Amino acid sequence: MLLLTTVQLYPLAYSLYLSVFDYYLPEPGARRFVALANYTALLGDARFWNAFLNTLLIVLAALAVQLGLGLGVALGLYRLPPRSARLMTVLMFVPNIVTPVVGALFLRWMFVSQWGLIDVLMTTIGLPPVNWLGHPLWAKVTVVLADTWRQAPFVMLVLYAGLLGLDRDTVEAGVIDGAAGARLLAHVVLPALRPVILFVVAIRTMDLFRIFDVIYVLTGGGPGTATETMTLYTYTLCFQRLEMGKGSALGVLTMVASTTLIAGLILLTYRRERGAF
Repeated sequence: MLLLTTVQLYPLAYSLYLSVFDYYLPEPGARRFVALANYTALLGDARFWNAFLNTLLIVLAALAVQLGLGLGVALGLYRLPPRSARLMTVLMFVPNIVTPVVGALFLRWMFVSQWGLIDVLMTTIGLPPVNWLGHPLWAKVTVVLADTWRQAPFVMLVLYAGLLGLDRDTVEAGVIDGAAGARLLAHVVLPALRPVILFVVAIRTMDLFRIFDVIYVLTGGGPGTATETMTLYTYTLCFQRLEMGKGSALGVLTMVASTTLIAGLILLTYRRERGAF
C-alpha cells in the first residue's frame, strides 16, 4: 500500500488537484482555481482532438498488427517441438528487453529517408524510396512498425502460453467433429483464448495510450502534428509551455479515454460469454 500510494495514488490525486487550477510553473504563487475551465478549453482545442485521433489510430492499428502477428507466430511455435519452441521464444523476445530509446534510435537510422537502411534496400531492388519520417501517413506507419518490433514478442509470448494451457481433449474433439484449419481456429482455439486475448488487449491498450519515448525519438510528433499523441501533447503543455494545470487536465483525460475503452472491451467480452449479443 505504501508503494502504491507513493508511485500511483499520490501522483494521480495531485494531477486531479492541479487540473482544476490555472497553474503556470514559473509563477507558483499565481495559482488560480478555475474549476473545469482547463477541461473545457482542451475539449474546444483542435490540437487536442488531432492528438486524440492520432492516438486512437495508432492504438487500433498497432493492436491489430500485433495481435495478428503475435497469434500467427504463437500458432507456429505451438507446432514446434518444445525445445525448439523455447529457443525461438527466447530469440524473439530480445527486442522487448532492449531499452526503448536505444531501440528507437536504431529504428530511426533504419527509416531515415534516402540513405536509411530500408530506403537503400528498396532502391537496390528497384523500388522508389519512401519518406518514412517526413510524410504524415508514412510517419504513422513507422510508429506502428516500431512499436510492433518491440512489443509483438510480448503478445506472442502471452498467446503462446495460452495455447500451451489449452485442453487438448477439446481441440481433438473439434478435429473429430470435422473442424480443421480456419474453422478449428475460429470455433475452438480463439474462444478458448478469449481471456488471454482480453488480457493482452487491455495491457497493450494502456501502453499504447501512453506511448511517448518511441514517437519522441522517431518523429518528435511530426511532421507537423501528424504523429503527436495525447502524451506528447501533455509533454508539450507541461514541460515546454509549463502550463501544469492544463497539462494535468490532459493527463486525466488520457486516463479516462483509455479506461473507458478497456472497460468497454471487458464489458463486451463478458456479455458475449453470457450470450447477451
